[in-house]
Amino acid sequence: MPSRHRHPRLAAATRFLAPGRLRALIRASELGLVAAGAVVGAIAGLVVTGMSLTTQLMHQVLFQLPPGDRLSAMTELAHKLSLLAPVAGGVLVGLMLIGISRWRKRPMIDPIEANALHGGRMSIIDSIILTVQNIISNGFGASVGLEAGYTQISSGIASRLGLAAEMRRSDLRTLVGCGAAAAIATAFNAPLTGAFYAFELIIGSYSIANLTPVVVAALSGTLVARSLVGSAFLIDVGEFGVVVNADYVPALVLGIFCAGFGILIMQGVTLVETLARRSRVPTPLRPVLGGAAVGALALISPQILSSGHGALHLNLDTAATAGSLLTIIAMKSLASAISIGSGFRGGLFFASLLLGALFGKLFALVAPHVFDSATLTPVIYAIVGMSALSVAVIGGPLTMTFLALEMTGDFPITALVLVAVIASSITVRKTFGYSFATWRFHLRGESIRSAHDIGWIRTLTVGRLMRADVRTIRSDTTIAVFRRNFPLGSTQRVVALDQSERYAGIVLVPEAYSADLDELAATTTIDGLLRYRADFLQPHMNAKEAATMFDNTESEALAVVDNPVSRKVIGLLTESHTLRRYSEELDRRRRELSGEL
Repeated sequence: MPSRHRHPRLAAATRFLAPGRLRALIRASELGLVAAGAVVGAIAGLVVTGMSLTTQLMHQVLFQLPPGDRLSAMTELAHKLSLLAPVAGGVLVGLMLIGISRWRKRPMIDPIEANALHGGRMSIIDSIILTVQNIISNGFGASVGLEAGYTQISSGIASRLGLAAEMRRSDLRTLVGCGAAAAIATAFNAPLTGAFYAFELIIGSYSIANLTPVVVAALSGTLVARSLVGSAFLIDVGEFGVVVNADYVPALVLGIFCAGFGILIMQGVTLVETLARRSRVPTPLRPVLGGAAVGALALISPQILSSGHGALHLNLDTAATAGSLLTIIAMKSLASAISIGSGFRGGLFFASLLLGALFGKLFALVAPHVFDSATLTPVIYAIVGMSALSVAVIGGPLTMTFLALEMTGDFPITALVLVAVIASSITVRKTFGYSFATWRFHLRGESIRSAHDIGWIRTLTVGRLMRADVRTIRSDTTIAVFRRNFPLGSTQRVVALDQSERYAGIVLVPEAYSADLDELAATTTIDGLLRYRADFLQPHMNAKEAATMFDNTESEALAVVDNPVSRKVIGLLTESHTLRRYSEELDRRRRELSGEL
């Protein structure tokens, strides 16, 4: 039975509950979670298909495309006035930003943050708003993909259904992953890609317990989409050659280059956002100016518009010069950075695929002059570059490897891709440390590096762990007085305060009893014995941050102060107690998880 005494927000979030027997079935049976995953997958298949058809129809109307043609595959647009469409989209997005800013102050939660911090809890209203913004942005030609909207709405629906069924925290996180898996599987007609997208990026781990529901959801979404639109979402890579052992070295090098390019793209988006914030342009007007810039770039080449599906097919099928490839790469990168940085909603998933394919074909023009024994064709280099750059920007090495496998059906090429994506992933992790999503979390001040469930760590704070009965003494006290007040063996350490009662450091009691100090004890103060003068903890820090502080300062205990300015001592925390409580909580979480398995 649900508790009668709920927090108002929790009650509001779960007031729409499934029937009791259905809730019990889903909670008590693994098959119940699998069935829920299948339902979520089918819904995601319908939603993703509907979003894709909607934006395609918007492209046809706004840009006067022939039925079936892709916007970014056009060599030129029918009417130059169509280039005003991104400006109109910017106006709509700006108006939505005005409305949202009046009632919402906190950022919207995406599936990664929901699973990392909130146990899978997402707002369906926020998800709908973000999805509408994404449809407007893409539909009016801004250089953003729909994948962010796909995963947001699908995972939001999954979270809503899971809350209605009062799922356990781990099951709710899995169901949110099911929504994202089905969304990506539907978007690319690739169920394995969708499943591993969920494992690597949304759930943060792979286990036997979450394997079945996630895979079932991915298959369910794919089958629903195929029944509605056939293979319309399939990426056709055309003809490709064979792979020999000598081809692995250039693939490895291409992976490293893609890592560097991916970092530049992410930094470019941040640069545009920073410039926009520093300018005095009001936030609602930024998408309008961004739309005008994208429209101006489209005068040169419409391939930079929208997500780039048409441009990907066009460039995979045709040969191109180094100059034309460099031009499109530069323009698409700039258009994507401007679109996202100015406030349009969307992601870089498909843009990274397009840019990676173009970068791979550019690399193919140079590779034969450097790697004499390599036999790779430009198409294979495009596939390798596509996967490696996507890993650099989005993350998920196995996700992109399976995408290559499901696109080509060729295992030797997949092995080649695996080498490149590992090189790209390691390079980004060691030199930059973030994917595009986690980089944006970092800029917001969130310490999220993946979808691993770290919400419980944030509740294990220094304020909860510390001991409040702290023994203190003035820093101008003589050593002799200190010895009288704190006999050897009475305590291990004493916190010293300055004349303003602020934290001054810690005295280790055995050091005050050094024989070398006996003659000076009556006249020398303990100020010279103080350690960790500038090192202290704050009550809002979590256990992991405290453990890092202990390691960095090589200390066994640190004082806890209210804030760095007043430095009023409110407690003391030892490293041993912190690690013990952290280990106990971690073991408890693991036992809970294994019990649910």
